[in-house]
Amino acid sequence: MAQDPDHKAILWHYLRIQRQVFLDKLEGLSEQQARTPLTGTGTNILGVFKHAVSVEGGYLGDCFGRPSPVEFPWFAEGAEDNADMWATPEESIPWLLDLAERVWAHSDETLAELDLDTPGQVAWWRDGEVTLHRVLVHVIAEYARHAGHVDLCRELLDGEVGWQRNSRVMPDRDEQWWGEYVERLRRVAHESSREPVRRSAEG
Repeated sequence: MAQDPDHKAILWHYLRIQRQVFLDKLEGLSEQQARTPLTGTGTNILGVFKHAVSVEGGYLGDCFGRPSPVEFPWFAEGAEDNADMWATPEESIPWLLDLAERVWAHSDETLAELDLDTPGQVAWWRDGEVTLHRVLVHVIAEYARHAGHVDLCRELLDGEVGWQRNSRVMPDRDEQWWGEYVERLRRVAHESSREPVRRSAEG
């Protein structure tokens, strides 16, 4: 008979994977590149990393009576809008990497010491009664969502793609092939209906 899986170990493993994605996407960038806004709402790699790490610090610290050793003034009442989504001139890449290291170490202590069914309280949720299991899944989902953002930002900056450095998930084709591929997609999009697709009221 197969043994029951260690659910905490599995979730912890995927949390580490998501953290590594952010490290990989920041690797090799200059301060200017990491801070460059690449969308109409200012999305930038350093800011998204700062936000994601800070979110983890709150969920896997304060919510279980284990206050983070790091303060997050950008989440404080009265903080400037979007203060968590960009880095000030003083908040450099080395500063952020140090912040991440301290937050992750504290989170890992929480995970090591508490069982998945440990109750917690998320003060900013309407239904704030939670377990470590639920919060850990939420943090992984949060990272995964933002990992997609930094994936696209990195591609726009220097063309690097893939969920990690040297990833083989993309076809190994030359620049001409990719140009023709993208042009084909543009042509298909142009020839498609311009009417917005509306979700059915059923289901």
